[in-house]
Amino acid sequence: MQRWRGLEDIPHDWGRSVVTIGSYDGVHRGHQLIIEHAVNRARELGVPAVVVTFDPHPSEVVRPGSHPPLLAPHHRRAELMAELGVDAVLVLPFTAEFSKLSPAEFVVKVLVDKLHARAVVEGPNFRFGHKAAGNVEFLAEQGEVYDYEVEVVDLYVSGEAGGGEPFSSTLTRRLVAEGDVEGAREILGRPHRVEGVVVRGAQRGREMGFPTANVETLPHTAIPADGVYAGYLHAQGEAMPAAISVGTNPQFDGTERTVEAYAVDRVGLDLYGLHVAVEFLAFVRGQAKFDSLQALLETMAQDVEKCREIIAADVRTGS
Repeated sequence: MQRWRGLEDIPHDWGRSVVTIGSYDGVHRGHQLIIEHAVNRARELGVPAVVVTFDPHPSEVVRPGSHPPLLAPHHRRAELMAELGVDAVLVLPFTAEFSKLSPAEFVVKVLVDKLHARAVVEGPNFRFGHKAAGNVEFLAEQGEVYDYEVEVVDLYVSGEAGGGEPFSSTLTRRLVAEGDVEGAREILGRPHRVEGVVVRGAQRGREMGFPTANVETLPHTAIPADGVYAGYLHAQGEAMPAAISVGTNPQFDGTERTVEAYAVDRVGLDLYGLHVAVEFLAFVRGQAKFDSLQALLETMAQDVEKCREIIAADVRTGS
């Protein structure tokens, strides 16, 4: 799959394509419906499927300081899109200047002049251009002028997550923030994950017999609520069952939130300086301060055992 950063990265001889545009944070199951439709339409037409997305999130430029917590960094979104069959991802730097493009200018500069759109696939509430003035109706009108078709896909899927609310990135962020990683998993179609580099912490876990990978997460990452979770630590191409702690280490009067993953039953791991990913399967318990170090150690041992059980059950069910 090709990855482009900015319009100038698109090959000069790029032919016609099927395009879909959006932030697509998380590439959740609703997003997948649109992207899969675009890929299928591209295959029917014999042209590539292109996803256009933005960095930073448009809200950060339009309303500085409002950048939402991100469910997936751009490289992870690209990986997920590639799995869906996307041929190219175009990440447009979303600047103040770019935000001022009118819907008509956006159509010409991006869809017509650069991507030579044959078809554009979007959800019903898609908005674009300065002050989000463009919608799918305007997009279709422009398609009659510039020879592309517009197909609107209903992306609204719902399930048990959020009490039956339609799946969305906003709902997913809320569930993650509440620690409902199982609900988030239903929406995403896979466990929520965070990524970052393993850095040296206070190394108390090592001293207590539970050495953890202290993950310095990427900026704006959607981190689950404080507590202990069962999940996986992905490092060096391996997915290791893990007990994960999110929080400030109240037992030691910590103040900085951290994400630490203990690879269950693994000895001698040295992951310092490596980029890793942590996946969250299920919430085990909330963060707490114990009366003694011994009580903490006993609870940590129980946490690890619960994590073993959750992960084993997850593997058995294949979910």
